[in-house]
Formats: sequence, structure tokens, C-alpha cells
Amino acid sequence: MKDYWKIDEKLVEHIAAVARLHLTEEEKKKYASQLEDILQVFKQIDDVNTENVNPSFHPIEIKNRLRDDEEKKTEWDPLANTKHKEEGYFKGPKIV
Repeated sequence: MKDYWKIDEKLVEHIAAVARLHLTEEEKKKYASQLEDILQVFKQIDDVNTENVNPSFHPIEIKNRLRDDEEKKTEWDPLANTKHKEEGYFKGPKIV
């Protein structure tokens, strides 16, 4: 198995500093151990034989799911409840 990272308290301190976390010495030891365990699991992926496997960039075919724009006449009149209207537009105060 390849050795990618050396997980120690110094690396955990750096990660904590970047994330602006204040960790106790006990937490640093705990997180170093947990990160090592997590990376060991991911390192197992290197052992999988993928020589004759085609890459899968997306599990399903991507299609355009948008509909074509169509003009539709609506029965709803947005100006029905206002008395400030003129020729199909809202009428506002005069700006000088």
C-alpha cells in the first residue's frame, strides 16, 4: 500500500488553524487517529483492478429537460385590482 500522508498532530494542528478551530491536545490525538483510519480505507481503492473498466462520468444520460418557449394567452389580469392603470400598464406618479 502506498504511503500518501503522514498523519500526525502537526498536520491536525495545521488543518485546525486553516479551519480556525481551537483544539485541545486530546482532540488533536483523537482526530489524528481518526484521519489515519479514514485514509486507510481510501487507500484500499488503489488495490482495485480498474484496467479494463471504462470511466463513468455520470451514471445516467444527461438530456435537456427544458421545454421550448411558447407564448400562451392567460386569462388572469394582473391589473384587475388596481385603479392606477392606463392602456394595460401600471400608472405611477409623475417624475419631474
